[in-house]
Amino acid sequence: MVKGVSKRVIVIKSPDPKIFDEAIFIVKETVGESGVTQKEILRQAQQAADSYIRSNMRNKLLRLSPMMYALLGAVAAGLIGCAAILVI
Repeated sequence: MVKGVSKRVIVIKSPDPKIFDEAIFIVKETVGESGVTQKEILRQAQQAADSYIRSNMRNKLLRLSPMMYALLGAVAAGLIGCAAILVI
């Protein structure tokens, strides 16, 4: 016999299964009493997923390997050298 509390969940399937299969949101029990519509619940779930993806993708895009920093430094030094030669 299973004992416990049942929860209402929203399961959103991924449009691109290469990235993830589905997102699961647990709905608060008080939502039914407050008169929130299904459209509002889905909008907030979409907003939460978008916010999570944006914050995590931004962090991954800003991380560069040490080799990339060395390459960018070499390019910058080369450009400064060329600019110095043109000025003289």
